[in-house]
Amino acid sequence: MSVMWTVKVVGLGVVAFSLSVELLWRLLRRLKPPATLNEVLFFPSEVACMEHIFSPASPNSCCCPLPHGVETSFTHLLRFILSASSSLDLCLFSFSNMDLCRAVLYLYRRKITVRVLVDKEYSVITGSQVGALRKAGICVRNVGRYVHMHHKFALVDGRRLITGSLNWTLAAVQCNSENVLVTEEPRLVQPFVREFCRLWADNDPSQNVPFSDQNVAHN
Repeated sequence: MSVMWTVKVVGLGVVAFSLSVELLWRLLRRLKPPATLNEVLFFPSEVACMEHIFSPASPNSCCCPLPHGVETSFTHLLRFILSASSSLDLCLFSFSNMDLCRAVLYLYRRKITVRVLVDKEYSVITGSQVGALRKAGICVRNVGRYVHMHHKFALVDGRRLITGSLNWTLAAVQCNSENVLVTEEPRLVQPFVREFCRLWADNDPSQNVPFSDQNVAHN
């Protein structure tokens, strides 16, 4: 009798231990932080219709001859940009891609805070979308202190970085060999946040004396 009782007690102990381990494992899984976003996109991207990105409720509304519903590097890029829920900061050398402009305007109409830094010379070239942004009411600041402001990065909600070789132009998206890194690694994102804030403050037209005038004053 005592042997049977011992066997039962041991058996119950094993079951209890197994349940405890399983519960602990499930708890640790819940407490484990989600994986940090790190994604790389390569271009050129396949040419396809983007209407399903902007009108997901009516994906078949467009009748253009381009492939529809295709997921490409460019559609992924657009989705990352459109994921903004509070702010979008852009620091761009050249901005002439109409679909990217459409995405920025779409966010602005949804009351997302949008700030844009652009190279002074390239902001007025033929095909630039900077004028459309300004006309919509978006605050755009020209960076003219350097030979060129050659950055190409975006900050989504101040926590997601989109950067790489890609200019925001049609040629870069459809024709060039380019790369884009999308990351939420704080050690990578925060330096870009600081750089954007520095350039934004340095190019406040209401606070700064033109660089050429500064040179005259020092001479």
